[in-house]
Amino acid sequence: MPVQPKRTRLYSAMLIALLFVLAAWSQPSAAAVQPVKIHVHYDTGWGNSLTIRGSAAPLSWTTGTAMTWTSGNVWVWEAPSTLQSFEFKLLINDTKWSTGSNYKVTTTSPRSIHVYPFFGAAQGRMASIANFFSPQLNNYRNIILYLPPSYSENAAKRYPVMYMHDGQNLFNAQTAFGGVEWQVDETLNRLIGQGTVRETIVVGIYNTANRMSEYTPSVDPQYGGGNANAYLDFIQQTLKPYINANYRTLTATQDTMMMGSSLGGLLSCYAGWTRNTVYGGVGCMSSSFWWDGEEFTRTVEAHQGKKGGRFYMDAGGNNDGATQTARFRDAMLADGYTSGSDLMHVYDPSGSHNESSWARRLPVPLEFLLPVRLEIRTQ
Repeated sequence: MPVQPKRTRLYSAMLIALLFVLAAWSQPSAAAVQPVKIHVHYDTGWGNSLTIRGSAAPLSWTTGTAMTWTSGNVWVWEAPSTLQSFEFKLLINDTKWSTGSNYKVTTTSPRSIHVYPFFGAAQGRMASIANFFSPQLNNYRNIILYLPPSYSENAAKRYPVMYMHDGQNLFNAQTAFGGVEWQVDETLNRLIGQGTVRETIVVGIYNTANRMSEYTPSVDPQYGGGNANAYLDFIQQTLKPYINANYRTLTATQDTMMMGSSLGGLLSCYAGWTRNTVYGGVGCMSSSFWWDGEEFTRTVEAHQGKKGGRFYMDAGGNNDGATQTARFRDAMLADGYTSGSDLMHVYDPSGSHNESSWARRLPVPLEFLLPVRLEIRTQ
């Protein structure tokens, strides 16, 4: 075999080295193929174990894969690095399935995932606080709470909180206006069982004889009012700290929401606009945007740029302020909100200004403000 000239041998060696470098660059980086590690926070009780089933190998839907117990009642399973997108569900002793929909992992999901399942019925429970005092308003009111289905079963879990006005209308026909309730508990039980919304704590705040004043942000020439900021101070400075101290809540802005109807809808939008660092989402049903010559809408129209947070608003076709609601929606769009993303507007042609219409539409704002994908989160 002829001997290559020295220069030719040098060029060949450099070419081979370059090819090795290019090959290394073409391989996925270690960060790009980090395996997904699933942490399940659940106390199975002595002698029981957790398994995981899923949509892609090495998981299957027919036979469970054992998870590893660690301290603190945390069960762990690490997927191979090749498994980046899949669905999974959990079982106790590979026989009893967790309640709700499948968990979904995508390539953009966190690599360390923490989930808080439950295995019982999708049935929340009620609690109440009588004569809760407001130093900001110098009055008392009752508070009624909905605690989600897993609250008693999974002590490791914390929950977002939805503050709702007109609390006596939310859960009980005997205390509701006209004997018609919103059916908040029944609706949440159904949606949680279907896996279409996150579990959440609902804090229903009863109204008082001062409802019109407490729910309105400005003074109307005909009706007066304008004490909304003091009422919102009561929630933020007194009620919210009490709820956070006595119940297992998530306290971040994205986990704190508010919802109401009529003047309560106006108030909720006002809170989302002026206190966007407190409330990450608001539901404004049949809102009284007409108040004080649409003063709040004109304020939003004069503003430039988004305030943050997610806004749901709706109105019915039967004398329900649809025109004023559409004007407020347009003001939000002009400020940079995006329809279907951080803003949802619903027009209900058959809707009226009453509890039965709000109960019928309630699943829509709940699914918008409490999307189930947020059940998977980093810790």
